[in-house]
Amino acid sequence: MSKITDTVWQLAEPIAERAGCSIWDVEYVKEAGDWFLRVYIDKEGGVSIDDCEAVSKELDPILDQVDPIPDSYTFEVSSAGSERALKRPEDFQQFMGSYCAVKLYAPVDGSREHLGYLRGYQDGAVTIEDEGGSSKRFEKKQIAGVRLRIQFHAP
Repeated sequence: MSKITDTVWQLAEPIAERAGCSIWDVEYVKEAGDWFLRVYIDKEGGVSIDDCEAVSKELDPILDQVDPIPDSYTFEVSSAGSERALKRPEDFQQFMGSYCAVKLYAPVDGSREHLGYLRGYQDGAVTIEDEGGSSKRFEKKQIAGVRLRIQFHAP
């Protein structure tokens, strides 16, 4: 993590805990020429808009006071979501066996996205098992991102 996201995480963590939530991720990204600071929260049973508002209202003035970001930015607090990104080793451990999408920088077997059940994570390498039971391992340098996916089945 960057110094900015580390600092914001440390500031946000006790606030989220007071709201009955935990921090899932903090990102500081530039999109379409504008900077965004996003704090993603999580909670057993799901995050509500009231949870996001509570964390945002308490964290916003602290960010103004500490001023970890010298430039102008848009601040957002939101749920990590059902199809959240998995980034840290503990994320992968928590969702081992879950259905996910592995996005790659370059195609493997003709595709840059592979879907399957998370079966392994070691030093950034991810192993998934597809519906047919075939396993695929992707090395850290191949992976652009991993996200949980909601799996829908026809009746």
